[in-house]
Amino acid sequence: MIPLPLRDNLPHRGWPAVTLGIIVVNALVWVLQLGHGVNLSVLDYGLIPAWLLGGLRDGPLIVQGIGQVWLHQEVPVPLTLVTSMFMHASWLHLIGNLWFLWIFGDSVEAAMGPVKFALFYLACGLAAATAQVLSATGSTVPVVGASGAIAGVLGAYALLYPRARVRCLWILIIFVTFVDVRAWLLLGFWFVSQLLLPGPGVAWVAHVGGFLTGLALVALFAARGPRRTPPVPWEPRYGS
Repeated sequence: MIPLPLRDNLPHRGWPAVTLGIIVVNALVWVLQLGHGVNLSVLDYGLIPAWLLGGLRDGPLIVQGIGQVWLHQEVPVPLTLVTSMFMHASWLHLIGNLWFLWIFGDSVEAAMGPVKFALFYLACGLAAATAQVLSATGSTVPVVGASGAIAGVLGAYALLYPRARVRCLWILIIFVTFVDVRAWLLLGFWFVSQLLLPGPGVAWVAHVGGFLTGLALVALFAARGPRRTPPVPWEPRYGS
């Protein structure tokens, strides 16, 4: 099991307005999804690879547990590349994504500045969605979630702050402890797990595509190279 990050040892620099704004927007969209119906929202605004490539906006769709439905998407299909980035399939999906953004997004935003960080986030999300579409061109399963864009943030963090230490909660069956892991090791392990151990129903290609895009674009958006981390307030128990 990948350790759950709780906090890093980097000082907070300024107010991460864009990071907080993205979190708020995703949370508000989730409230709207609840009002509209989560499953219906996913169908209306999710990214359907076969429809994007075929230029379709409506047609029959097989939905698990429901059967065949006739779907007409509420927005032009190309816009679902963006709308899908702010949709989630469950509250656990939402919280997991936004938690990672909260832990790692503020430091990346501090390195890029708010405007560049916003553009970087969108670019990673679009690249992640495109990678997922190209990996399953005939799929009619809606793709939703902020994880592709957030994966790009993780890639940027790994390059900018490789020696930062991240305190994590590690649960292994009945064994529970806290471990302190170097950022490059934790995020590298996360990336490898997406390749080797993708969970069922997880758009792992989007995660991989977003992470690689973050690695590729960070030099264009960040003001300088890798950051030195300040003296750490705790000693590491795992990682080097």
